[in-house]
Amino acid sequence: MPNANEDTPALSQVQQRAVSELLRVAPVADDLARRFEEAGFSLALVGGSVRDALLGRLGNDLDFTTDARPEDVLKIVRPWADAVWDVGIAFGTVGAQKQVRVEGVERCFQIEVTTYRSEAYDRTSRKPEVSYGDSIEQDLVRRDFTVNAMAVALPEKDFIDPHGGLEDLAARVLRTPGTPEESFSDDPLRMMRAARFAAQLDFEVAPEVVTAMKEMAERIEIVSAERVRDELNKLILSDHPRKGLTLLVDTGLADRVLPELPALRLERDEHHRHKDVYDHTLIVLEQAIALEENGPDLTLRLAALLHDIGKPRTRRFEKDGRVSFHHHEVVGAKMTKKRMTALKYSNELVKDVSRLVELHLRFHGYGTGEWTDSAVRRYVRDAGPLLDRLHKLTRSDCTTRNKRRAAALSRAYDGLEERISQLQEQEELDAIRPDLDGNQIMEILGVKPGPAVGQAYKYLLELRLENGPMEYDAAVAALKEWWAEQN
Repeated sequence: MPNANEDTPALSQVQQRAVSELLRVAPVADDLARRFEEAGFSLALVGGSVRDALLGRLGNDLDFTTDARPEDVLKIVRPWADAVWDVGIAFGTVGAQKQVRVEGVERCFQIEVTTYRSEAYDRTSRKPEVSYGDSIEQDLVRRDFTVNAMAVALPEKDFIDPHGGLEDLAARVLRTPGTPEESFSDDPLRMMRAARFAAQLDFEVAPEVVTAMKEMAERIEIVSAERVRDELNKLILSDHPRKGLTLLVDTGLADRVLPELPALRLERDEHHRHKDVYDHTLIVLEQAIALEENGPDLTLRLAALLHDIGKPRTRRFEKDGRVSFHHHEVVGAKMTKKRMTALKYSNELVKDVSRLVELHLRFHGYGTGEWTDSAVRRYVRDAGPLLDRLHKLTRSDCTTRNKRRAAALSRAYDGLEERISQLQEQEELDAIRPDLDGNQIMEILGVKPGPAVGQAYKYLLELRLENGPMEYDAAVAALKEWWAEQN
């Protein structure tokens, strides 16, 4: 395969190191390339794999491109791979898994092989139309950004960079191989991918690309909710989500995919000053990320991003000059559920994020520690398995510049967590149940299964939350007293 950089005397040291690194960490590439060559086809490592190798962050996901049609790819890959899947075959992609021993360590590679192609959206379609190409140059020009339009032809190891991707990588800038308008017309989701890569790689987006994003933002509406959601997740889970979210808002894309976010940019009133809710939200997101302990947490990050979206709808200017947002957490929880459902998030994730939004203000009733044990028990019961995330969200929600107030809030929450810990040790708060179960209730009251048992159970649960654990005889006495009042 010819080298697209023929006018360059020699590969730069960076390119040479990248090729060397690719082959060191992925001997699987040479093995697979030989099989394609024996079958009369070409194979090249491409796109994100080459970019990440140049950035020193190549993982176990490898992307290849080939002139072989999907049915031929299947014939080559099936006898070689540990597992093969063809769910993307309609778009020319065959997936595979291969376990290889690299420098004495077993590594499992996730591989995708895609036939040279070009694709474009019909203006009324939500799915790209795919047509196959015959050259790698034709394939690279249809890729989203120049830093993703580089390849390493195998097994000869030619570095192919027809669109200056290496220079853009060095400059940390995102440009399109052709014009941005052509690129975004082919696939409007690339506008969101620009924001996502800016967030993931901490790159700047070229001015002409930003301009095209602003002018073509409405085109994102033809992309399916699932694709938008997946791209949004990658952005939110990146190292620099604020950068990507800001770009979505500034270009108008957020108005179409997450309108609740730009709506937080409440106009300022010289007589009714209040905190910039939009900037506060991005700070809360960053502070929540700083509290993560086991890697990126999508539930926590979404809750941080959406926790105040009820404020624009509940804003009121009070007579004393203050601005209030009464019950914005309740309104925000409903808005969160509606938006996440529209973006096709799972029911479980919608439920969890909405619940965190609903509970994020609960702590502020705690004040300086005057909550009863009953109130602490209810706080834990209502948070359930989300308690640890609620702790992080609540702490992150303090963005005051008043150091004394910030310290007071932190101490108050330290105190609440300490009380929760003490009560958990004493009472097993994580599994709060009435002191009598359903069978015992039926036996004591002499009733059969029905509404009365549920009402009795609910009464005993409230009693448990209010007073803590009860001895068996005391619980029986309380149940009988309640039953007598009901009859």
